Amino acid sequence: MGIGEPLARIDGPLKVTGSASYTADLRAPNMLHAVFVTAPLPAGKVIAIDSSDALAEPGVFSVLTHHDMPQSKTAIAGPPFAHSFLPLQDEEIRHEGQPIAIVLGETLEAAAAGAEKVNVSIAPAIARIPVAPLWSNVDRIALPPKNTGYFYLEPEFAKGEADRTLALATQHVEAVYSQPPRHHNPMEPSAVLAQWEGDALTLYASTQHVYALRMGLAALFGIPSERVRVISKHTGGAFGVKGLLWPQEALAALAAKIVQRPVRVVLSRADMYSFLGYQPRIVQKVGVGSDDKGVLAAITHHVVNLTTVTDDFIEFATEASKSLYATPSMLLSQRAERAHVAMPTAMRAPGEGPGMWALESAMDELAVKLGIDPLDLRLINYAETEPSTGAPWSSKKLREAYEEGARLFGWRERAGSPRRDGDWIIGQGMASCFMGTFRFPSRARIVLRRDATAVIETGTQDIGTGIPTIFPQIASDVLGLAASRIELRLGDTELPEAGPTYGSSSTMGVGAAVLAAAQEVRDRLARLANLPPDEATMLDGRIGRIGATETQSVGEVMQRAGETEIAGLGIFDPTQHGTGYAMRTFGAVFVEVGVDPALGLLRLRRAVGSYSVGRIVNPRTARSQLLGGIVWGWGMAAMEQSAFEPTLGRFLSKNLAGVAIPVNADIPSEITVHFVDEIDEKAGPIGGKGIGELGATGVAAAVANAVFHATGKRIRDLPITPDKLIG
Repeated sequence: MGIGEPLARIDGPLKVTGSASYTADLRAPNMLHAVFVTAPLPAGKVIAIDSSDALAEPGVFSVLTHHDMPQSKTAIAGPPFAHSFLPLQDEEIRHEGQPIAIVLGETLEAAAAGAEKVNVSIAPAIARIPVAPLWSNVDRIALPPKNTGYFYLEPEFAKGEADRTLALATQHVEAVYSQPPRHHNPMEPSAVLAQWEGDALTLYASTQHVYALRMGLAALFGIPSERVRVISKHTGGAFGVKGLLWPQEALAALAAKIVQRPVRVVLSRADMYSFLGYQPRIVQKVGVGSDDKGVLAAITHHVVNLTTVTDDFIEFATEASKSLYATPSMLLSQRAERAHVAMPTAMRAPGEGPGMWALESAMDELAVKLGIDPLDLRLINYAETEPSTGAPWSSKKLREAYEEGARLFGWRERAGSPRRDGDWIIGQGMASCFMGTFRFPSRARIVLRRDATAVIETGTQDIGTGIPTIFPQIASDVLGLAASRIELRLGDTELPEAGPTYGSSSTMGVGAAVLAAAQEVRDRLARLANLPPDEATMLDGRIGRIGATETQSVGEVMQRAGETEIAGLGIFDPTQHGTGYAMRTFGAVFVEVGVDPALGLLRLRRAVGSYSVGRIVNPRTARSQLLGGIVWGWGMAAMEQSAFEPTLGRFLSKNLAGVAIPVNADIPSEITVHFVDEIDEKAGPIGGKGIGELGATGVAAAVANAVFHATGKRIRDLPITPDKLIG
């Protein structure tokens, strides 16, 4: 099956039978297990660490503190580092849960028992505890420096006189929307196994970017990057939390260097809540103004998100307001409020995910005020070019996505008033979906053998999104081989360098490199078969001229030429595609909810997502990605929050027992995912764009809008829990 066919997941049987090997499954001879001792307070200094009781525990090998750790050979700042400080480099405590010692044991049980017996003396300091900002004094929070944050965007943007225009608009809405911190909660907690041979480091890690870890660790130890090998065969989910170099990778490598034995760290779920990233609390003030017909005159969008005391993490939630609707004036700003908390990081649909919650809620409020169908308000303000720059779109079929989604949902037949179904009040809502497009340089190599089998080699990562199926499918489309005859080798820095597996970028970047490598292999084989490369086609292990009946077997051609294999290297350079064009993905989501006001219950009854994303490589895996995005958005809307306990300066619950996330029982079977027929030739050779995060955008707003339709209650503070619905 080639591009466009619904090929079943090749890696499915491997994973559902438990045969796939993850980092936590790996062992090395003479390996030690590491468990972190973490700070119980959000701010202070470590005065003393008494490890005598821990060392007396049977099986404990060593206890390492900041006195044992060598200093970094480089300044730790910016990607690939998650933040600008490395624990155990000094005595300062910057947040609760920060690692302050490492216990190494012959078994995991011994290390964990030893960690319980490490006695730490701490001099507490006054901590900055996060408090939700009041918009009357938000100006006290300074704007971050330019070119800051995860994707290096500007913290302010202005077009026209938006404040003045908003005040003079015939109709306008201005409101504050908030959401709590949320954690990624991948199925697999982060894990790492570090081992040294002389001055060469091999690191097995659950990561979204093996090359980022190699670059960071080489800098940390002051050694050439060629002396660091990072391997990640399978990663059990990530959603952004495994995209950078976090403390466990660096500390495991440092510990292994000190004790001269392999060291494995498998984080507990509590560790994931203690010193890894999360989506921070975000508060947004959005203003939208229009004339009486709904034509927008101005958008203002100001955002404050929480960050740690050492770094500015910026959640660029204003990106959607900058680019979604045709708007003559806009004023957008981002601020970060520092506190003694762990460093936040990107979470599935960063920026646009939170931003669309606020923007699309405000657009619904404006539609209600105008007495206009919310879908029509969006169509009235459809942007034919990118609103902030005027650049043409690489491709955009959002208008078709609106109309086809509305038809599938029955939106135009929606009753103006909610209906009853027993104790349930039924409401319907919709929102736009919008996501940036990220493309990274990538390389891939393909080797074709005489027996008409092939191998793809690329240093990308499998995080469960379908890469082991998609890449063989792309190569199959060119080489004419069944995908089952194409092996994929990935997750190793000894393979050709590929981009990260985040930002919905893998198919666009690495997939394009795979496509180019397959085309080079076919062209080389064609020349050996005395065929013009641009007229050659391959099918079932044979090559011939397009339209001709005469073909030659791959084995025969290679045997005549004395070749046992033919290799091709594919390179994707994003600067060679789409220059001068604005590139985004688009969609619309329609939801129906039930609200029981007596009990405060909220249920998702059905949903339709309709998307403009370019060419679909595999409809089956694409639907799975968008379906997962809708479920992710439902969790954001109705369930998820990592409650922060200000007295202790920590997250209240550090496990899934105290954090609600969607399960099968929360999600109805009636969810429709639809793709508009589209090819974006500017985005890259495949013609597709990223889809993994788009489905998570817009859902929270659509749910809140449906709740308003059902109850008349406008919820502006997520999640929509029973206390906000009762009565």
